[in-house]
Amino acid sequence: MLGTHLAQLRDSIPVGLTEADAVVAGFDDALVRGFARVGEADAAALAALAGAVAGTPLGDRVAEAVGTVAAGSAGQEHLAALAGARSALLGAAHDALLGQFDTALGRDRTPWPPAGGPAGPSPARAAARAWLHEVALGGWRGVDHELLSAVGTPVEAALAEPGSRRLAVLLDGLAAELRASLPVATMPQVPARRWADLWSRGVLLAQDGPGPATAEGVERISGRLLPLGVDVHEHDTAVQVQVHAILEPSDGGRPRLVRAAVGAAKVETITGPAVWRLLQAHPVLLTALAQRRVLTVTDLPLHGGDLHWVDGQAHAGEPADPFATARVLLATATATATPPLDRHPAAIAEPVLLEGYLVREDDATLTVELDGHPVTVAVDRLPSGGPLTPALVAGSSSCLGLARWDGGRWLVQPLAVRATVKRRVVEAHNGDWACGVTDPKVAKAEARAGDAVAVLRERAGRLLRR
Repeated sequence: MLGTHLAQLRDSIPVGLTEADAVVAGFDDALVRGFARVGEADAAALAALAGAVAGTPLGDRVAEAVGTVAAGSAGQEHLAALAGARSALLGAAHDALLGQFDTALGRDRTPWPPAGGPAGPSPARAAARAWLHEVALGGWRGVDHELLSAVGTPVEAALAEPGSRRLAVLLDGLAAELRASLPVATMPQVPARRWADLWSRGVLLAQDGPGPATAEGVERISGRLLPLGVDVHEHDTAVQVQVHAILEPSDGGRPRLVRAAVGAAKVETITGPAVWRLLQAHPVLLTALAQRRVLTVTDLPLHGGDLHWVDGQAHAGEPADPFATARVLLATATATATPPLDRHPAAIAEPVLLEGYLVREDDATLTVELDGHPVTVAVDRLPSGGPLTPALVAGSSSCLGLARWDGGRWLVQPLAVRATVKRRVVEAHNGDWACGVTDPKVAKAEARAGDAVAVLRERAGRLLRR
């Protein structure tokens, strides 16, 4: 009984989770003020971080880093140790929560494959480390136009290296958020956890540590890919569409839960359904999402649970009902452990199917009552580029979604619902508008607003021709 399982998760928080969160929060508050001059409260927060990882392989290195930073001599290697300790604590919290989830739902999970060998020195990563070091010394309150103008060099250098483009997108997005928040010094409240997450991840991505996955860690997979739903990650500077699916290997192996993601850079004026037009380099995937079709994939690289999408190695086949797929295969599909840098409670996103529930609305909170237990629904996570709305969710009786941990509680983020509208059963999926808006009213509004993507491309082409 899924409702009972989710209720058990809600009522049993892993031991030590609250304490770990408090240690991370103390570090994040210190980062707001910066590490150029460490006060008494910030020194205590850093000492608590060192104490939390004492007895682990990080213990000695973090203790040394804390002492050096507290003395006012923070080097790049010391801040890397602090970022590693913070990420390790959040990774442990992630593993504890996901372990409880797997136990409650009986979901099998295979371990993460080995990492690659050491990567060579990279000028792009060195430039990123230097910029992130300056950010940490001044803290978020010390961010100014001069510091943000300096991010252009590491971003351009990282974009030029295929293996560092993930770092480039992160730096560009963080700088855009900081720029939009200037002057940070006068902000009544700084998003300390989010910015510290981005800073820590950037520091770790910028290290000259293990390189890309080795050949042994990457499979070549063929088979039938049955999409369950689409999670749209949208930022002012980038968009990513992450498809959660079940893979039926052609060799007859056990079904596997996998993800396939495609993305593109963007500007803040491109929002809503227009973001799909940025992904037109992947027509086979978009067609399968819009028409809810099965995909046959051939020799695609698979690292852990993440497919490296190559549109030319896939073709869309017959229609496939995502709800039927989940009903038949989700309970027996094998999942894969989370990539090391993604081990964070906020990154938990596990496909689940909810059926036969009652919807309750209380103020701004929407919950579904399943097996007699309430489950909070994250309607604030619904993307603006699809037909799914809070009203449709409120009128639904079936939901394909992602179980998430957010704000100290479990909740479900809808990816698709079945609802009754004017006594007619309808379905709405986040990917329904992948090939164009199908709602006449929304399509008319889009037409009136104009095609922002086409306009920007035409202007960019005109500039390049000069």
